[in-house]
Amino acid sequence: MSKKVVADLLFLMQVGFAAVSGGSQFVQLLTSTEGVSASWFGAWEIFLLLNLWLAWRAHRAQPSRITIQTLWSYAVWTVMIALDLACLVLRNSWSWNERDTLTAALVLIGVAATLLVGAFRNQSFKDPLVKGWLAVWFKAVPQLILAWNILLVGGAGMSLIAMGAGHITIWSRLGQLILSVREAGWDKNRLGSLVSEVPNGLSWIVVTLAWVWWYFS
Repeated sequence: MSKKVVADLLFLMQVGFAAVSGGSQFVQLLTSTEGVSASWFGAWEIFLLLNLWLAWRAHRAQPSRITIQTLWSYAVWTVMIALDLACLVLRNSWSWNERDTLTAALVLIGVAATLLVGAFRNQSFKDPLVKGWLAVWFKAVPQLILAWNILLVGGAGMSLIAMGAGHITIWSRLGQLILSVREAGWDKNRLGSLVSEVPNGLSWIVVTLAWVWWYFS
């Protein structure tokens, strides 16, 4: 199987599962908001915007079919999570709690620490590695608190379809990244994407285990 065919298949998986994941989570939120939070969705949206910017810079540096597909993947995800966040906020059954406060506080502390370290190393906000670490704080940390929230209050607001689709899309994005590296080699933009995506995948495994524990307990 050629690299082009593999890349196209990964792209179709990204777009298809983004629509399935975002759509199924939207429907689930119409039924229940238990276990989910606006802080998680909001941080996720920022994470996607950061990665969309990283992908755009990688595309501008060396445009290709793969970089265009990566851009579209992040763009579709950005739209779907924005819709889920809007649905949650507009539901009267949801309210801000102490886990949301903790999420916001840890994200702010992490962002401040990342920017300070970056400034000490003469790395500005535009540096891809700085953005990669910012993405960790906006995605992996909120997901770990999400897992804790599910264990405390339940996970009825989580879509099982979206959870499974999340695993598929995270690791297929890493597959796209590997193809991109094989095509053009490592640069700061691709390294920044790797730094952001690996903790994302590992923390989503923790969320899944928490949901399974809640469901069968």
